[in-house]
Amino acid sequence: MLLSIDFSSDQAIYMQIRDAIVTGIASGKLQDGDTLPSVRVLGSELGVNLHTVNKAYQLLQSEGFIDIQRRRGTFIKAGKTAQSTAAFLRKYGVPLKDMVHAAVTERVDRAVLHKMIDHLYDELAGTE
Repeated sequence: MLLSIDFSSDQAIYMQIRDAIVTGIASGKLQDGDTLPSVRVLGSELGVNLHTVNKAYQLLQSEGFIDIQRRRGTFIKAGKTAQSTAAFLRKYGVPLKDMVHAAVTERVDRAVLHKMIDHLYDELAGTE
């Protein structure tokens, strides 16, 4: 798997792994059903701890981008929803991160931020 890590970056390594896989899905380089390397193999290829790779995989699974099947492997779930989400995150991930950073800096409570986002989403989607 062609994935590069910038060890001098301020971004956590597990997030770099996650972002590279999301970018692969958004660009179409990673297709639905493609197999990802095992945690141990990818960790060895990248020269990182297997727990770092596992953290990235767990995050990707919670976001719906991959399916982890014990003893079978880890597979891309790049249906239209995953591709759309990947493209959205690639386009708006940095501004969203900046907004959350500002909220943390201003000490806005996480629950309040979630409620604000939920309210805006419902308002704009017409589900309010």
